Amino acid sequence: MPTYDTLIRGARIIDGSGNPWVYGDVALAGDRIAAVAPPGHIDAANCGEVVDAVGHVVCPGFVDILSHSILPLMADGRSLSKITQGVTTEVMGEGWTPAPYGGLLDEPLPKHPFAGLIGDEWEARIRGWSRFGDWLAAMTEQGVSPNIGSFLGGGSLRKYAMGMEMRPPTADELETMRRVTAGAMEDGAFGVSFALIYPPSSFAELDEIVEISKVISRYNGIYITHLRSEADTLLEALEEAITVGQRADVPVEVYHLKAAGKRNWHKLASAMERISEARSQGVDITADMYTYTAAGTGLTSVLPPWAAAGNKLYENVADPALRAKIKAAALHPDGTWEAMAEMCGIDGVMPTGFMKEENQRYVGKRLSEIAEMLGKEWPDAVMDLLVSEGQRIGTIYFAMSEHNLRRQLQQPWITISTDAGGLDPVWAAPTGPYHPRAYGTYTRVLGKYVREEKVLPLEDAVRKMSSALCDRLGLRDRGQLREGFYADVVIFDPESVGDRATFTDPHQLSVGVRDVWVNGARVLRDGAHTGTTPGRVVKGVGG
Repeated sequence: MPTYDTLIRGARIIDGSGNPWVYGDVALAGDRIAAVAPPGHIDAANCGEVVDAVGHVVCPGFVDILSHSILPLMADGRSLSKITQGVTTEVMGEGWTPAPYGGLLDEPLPKHPFAGLIGDEWEARIRGWSRFGDWLAAMTEQGVSPNIGSFLGGGSLRKYAMGMEMRPPTADELETMRRVTAGAMEDGAFGVSFALIYPPSSFAELDEIVEISKVISRYNGIYITHLRSEADTLLEALEEAITVGQRADVPVEVYHLKAAGKRNWHKLASAMERISEARSQGVDITADMYTYTAAGTGLTSVLPPWAAAGNKLYENVADPALRAKIKAAALHPDGTWEAMAEMCGIDGVMPTGFMKEENQRYVGKRLSEIAEMLGKEWPDAVMDLLVSEGQRIGTIYFAMSEHNLRRQLQQPWITISTDAGGLDPVWAAPTGPYHPRAYGTYTRVLGKYVREEKVLPLEDAVRKMSSALCDRLGLRDRGQLREGFYADVVIFDPESVGDRATFTDPHQLSVGVRDVWVNGARVLRDGAHTGTTPGRVVKGVGG
C-alpha cells in the first residue's frame, strides 16, 4: 500500500500564512495533508498518484465568508463557479438562513430566480428543519463539493420571533431570539448576521442587537454585519458596529466594506482609520470585501425599508395611498435609510433579475432607460415592475471607486469574499444576468490585483483568501498547507489565472485554477469538475 495517496511535486508552495513562497512537494493521505517537504524529499514510489505542478503554485483552498450558495447548493452541489476559483469552503447566512424553521416564519424559500431550480420537495424538507444544524446536515447528506458552514441569519431570527413587525421586541420576543440564537450556536453557527439595510434586520435597533450579541459572545462567536449604511452615514453605521462589539464583548466582522456613491468615496479613508484605531484600542473588528466597483442587491433597495412593513411589500406598492408615500420617500430620502437610486443616480442602477417573459426586454438596461420606456417617473416604474414580478429583482448598482478598492486590499485586517452563490452557466444563464463576482472574485485578485497591477504580494493575497479567514472563524485545522491540516488544496498557474466574467457577459468561468482537492478528494482535475462531493460541515467553536 502506498504511504501517500497524492504527491504534488515541483510547485511553488504558498502555505497561506503570508510567508514567502518556497519550492517543495506536498503529500496528501486520506483527508489530510501528510507532508510538506523540500523538493525531492518524498519518494514518488510511495505515492498513489504523482501530480506534476512545475510552473504552478500550490496553496490552501480559499474560504468565502460571504457566500450566497444556500439555494444554488440545493440545485447543484458542485458549486462550479466557486470551485473553479479555488474556493473550498463556503460560509453562508447574510441576513437569512433556511433553518431553524418555526415560530412566525411563513415562507421556507425566498422569491428568487434560483428557487424555481430546486423543486417543491425542498420546501417540505425545510419545514422540518427545526434546528439550525438540520439544514447543513441535509446538504452534506445530499452531497456538496465545498465545505459549508453558516452564520444564523439575523433577519430570519427576528422573523422567527416577531414576523415583520417594525418595532422593538417585547421581553418574550427577545427571549425567543436569545433561545434560538443559543440553539444555533450549539449547532455550530459562527455567530449571527444582521444585514441592517434589509427588512426585517433593518428594524432592529442597537440595544436589541447588543442583547443578541451577548448570547453570541457566550459561545465565542462573531457578530457579522452588513452595516446600516455604506453611504451617507457610513461612519455612523461603522460606529454602531464598534459599539456592539464593545457593549457585548464580541468580535465584529463587517461584510463587504465599501463607501458607496461618489459623494461618499472620501469617507473610506476615515472608515479604515477608525477600524485601525478601534483595533489599537482593543476592539476585535475586521472586514471583508469583493473586488468590483459595483454592488448587487434587490431593486427593492431603491425604496425605503418601511415599504415592506408587515411583510406586505408587493401589496403596499400596489396600494394608491401607500404608493404615493413610498414614491415621495424614494424621490426625497430623509437620510434614515440607504437610498440606492439617489446614491448611484438612476443611470447607475441596472436591474437584471427579471423572471417573467414580458419583462425580459428590461434586462441590463439602466433604470433611467426603463422609466423612459414605460413613460413613467422612476419610482412608479420600479413599483410597477415589483408588482409584476412579485420578487425583489436582482440589480447591479454602480457605486464604488477603483482607487478605494485598491487601498482596501492593502489593509492587514481585510479579507476577500464573493457576496455571491456558486453557479453553473448552464443553468444560471437562463435565469438572467448575474453579478460577475460569483464567477471571478478570487481569480480577479490573483490576476488583476496581484499579477497585473501589483497592488499586493501573492503571498498576502493567498493569506487574505485562506488562513486569515480560517483564523477569524476559528477553523484551526484548515487554511494552511501544514502537516495534519485538512487537505483543502489548490493548484493554479500564476501566469494565466484570472476572471472572465463581466457585467455584460457574466456567466463565464474563471481560468488558471487547474486542480482542487477538498478533504483530500479531487474535485477539479485539469480545470474540469470531477463531480465529486466531499464537502463537510464546518462549525464555530460553540458547536
